Amino acid sequence: MPDIDAERRFTALYEAHQSQVYAYAVSRTGRQVADEVVSETFMVAWRRFAELPSSPLPWLLGVARNVIHEQARSARSQESLAAELRAWATPQDHASADPSEVVIERDALRSALSRLGEDDRELLTLVAWHGLTTAQAAEVIGCSSATFFVRLHRARQRLESALHEVPAPRYTYIQGKDAVR
Repeated sequence: MPDIDAERRFTALYEAHQSQVYAYAVSRTGRQVADEVVSETFMVAWRRFAELPSSPLPWLLGVARNVIHEQARSARSQESLAAELRAWATPQDHASADPSEVVIERDALRSALSRLGEDDRELLTLVAWHGLTTAQAAEVIGCSSATFFVRLHRARQRLESALHEVPAPRYTYIQGKDAVR
């Protein structure tokens, strides 16, 4: 059964401090992100409502600050991973790339992925192929974002090692009636 008094007190807290938290978020992130920061800040406040200090504004701004830092860190890691996976999965110049080289590179990537454990493949594909943020993927896995990021970093290192272990393909070219290997 919901605690009506807690809901009323939380609503009063929100109405008293939402504009200040929003102004702080806008000054740090801009208007596009500020609404999300305010929402996450007050979600944390609701979860920890019993722990709020008697003067909650500094605490709320501290939470907003942490939310902003987490979003920035997540964005940086997402950009880094996306750039790295694009470099692994696509040739540098599609227009001038030899189609056989594209096939060979993709085959090498698939082969390297197959050499990884199921957990590593899942970490890599959640972010790279399914487009989840590290926070969303961490939720899927059931761990914290920090733990997920460490696991993802290690999986990427194992993938890179596996890519170096993929044997060179053997080619057969047919010229006229003679097969050349």
